[in-house]
Amino acid sequence: MCEAGLATARALQAGGATALCWDDDAGLRERASTEGFAVEDLSRRLESIDSLIVSESIAFLYPEPHPLVAAAMAEGVRVDNETGLFFASLGSGDWADLDVPPRVIAVAGGGPTARLVHHMLGGAGRPAQLAGASGCAPLAIEVPQSGEVIVLELTGRQLGLARGLTPDVAVLAGFEKGAGEAHGGAGWQFAALRRLFAEGGPDRAVVGFDDPEGVFLANQLSVGRGDDRVIRVSATRKLAGAGWNVFVRKGFLAEWRKARQVASLDLRQTQFVQSEEALRQVCAAYAAVRALGVAPRQIEAALRSFQG
Repeated sequence: MCEAGLATARALQAGGATALCWDDDAGLRERASTEGFAVEDLSRRLESIDSLIVSESIAFLYPEPHPLVAAAMAEGVRVDNETGLFFASLGSGDWADLDVPPRVIAVAGGGPTARLVHHMLGGAGRPAQLAGASGCAPLAIEVPQSGEVIVLELTGRQLGLARGLTPDVAVLAGFEKGAGEAHGGAGWQFAALRRLFAEGGPDRAVVGFDDPEGVFLANQLSVGRGDDRVIRVSATRKLAGAGWNVFVRKGFLAEWRKARQVASLDLRQTQFVQSEEALRQVCAAYAAVRALGVAPRQIEAALRSFQG
């Protein structure tokens, strides 16, 4: 029952559900009890539980399922996490009354991409909230304003289990092969991250093109060379073709669409950009906010004030 777990319990209770809480750590169980939640050993209540919502730290498949998760699945209990609940809540409750529905940019993996996206949106005057690994718990955000953007940073653990994934824009700047070694290996990690795109069905997919996994994913998502629903980004090469491409060459970020350059940003005076990885993150963040219509000059101005 870390902060994200408590946020989930609060959200469930606010939505009319009865939240039963449990944690292997006695101190965290005490914290939940202090907040007024019922704390019970859920392994003894599986027959009366409709859904089991687990935190990111709980293994649900690899290297082996947590005993409670394994027992719940064997009993046919619906197992989900806060990410699945977040997406399930879109379009319901107070959100349904907004004139312009909130948009969601979901960033897979780590790094500063999500923070960059949030900063760029703020610099352009677009209301935005940052949630996930770089912000508050997804279910702890404020009720969005009309037209607000939720920037959600998600890990492979979260994406591998979430039942619902419906972002407007999905982002994978690059694939770190060592990131999933403790949870099933690189293959499992890629399969989990791929769910955001293959099952999430985003309007736009931003994919790093500097590693084999990114090249494979972009190919899987595209229906042809000119498919601009997939925005390819690179920090190591000029990207050609009729699609939508963003890349860096000689200190300048270039945006190409339909085989023509449409924008260029000077990154040479941007202090935090010092590595190939940082340049790739900038390209990915740029592409994500461009997918929502933010102007290149607004993005360039925001980049100058980003501190990392």
